[in-house]
Amino acid sequence: MERVDKDAPIEAFMTVLPHTVGTDQTIEYAQHLMAEHHIRHLPVLRGRTLEGVVSERDLALAAGFDGVDATKTKVEEAMSPVPYTVSRKTHLAEVVREMADRKIGSALVVHDHQVAGIFTVSDAMALFARVLEEG
Repeated sequence: MERVDKDAPIEAFMTVLPHTVGTDQTIEYAQHLMAEHHIRHLPVLRGRTLEGVVSERDLALAAGFDGVDATKTKVEEAMSPVPYTVSRKTHLAEVVREMADRKIGSALVVHDHQVAGIFTVSDAMALFARVLEEG
């Protein structure tokens, strides 16, 4: 197995063209999408413009508030409006370090002002396991 290069671009490790959700979609819809595709983070778009990111935890927290109806409340009410974004060529080590320092679960990879991919804590853990297995 080939070693993980810390200077490799994040595009080598990201999930290409991740599932997304619109700002006007409901919390229930986003939860269903996450469950269906076994994912924990969704970039939130208004049209084709990135507006934020929402996690499984964000949705569960918002849905748990008194008076919140997950079938009517929009995703934009639960999203983080300023997601961590990087270019496709940003080095893996930089992305992982920044995610750890900020204690965040994902980095959105943007190219030409569009979401090109996502790199999550789960992706980082898979890489870490690979490094450990290589010894």
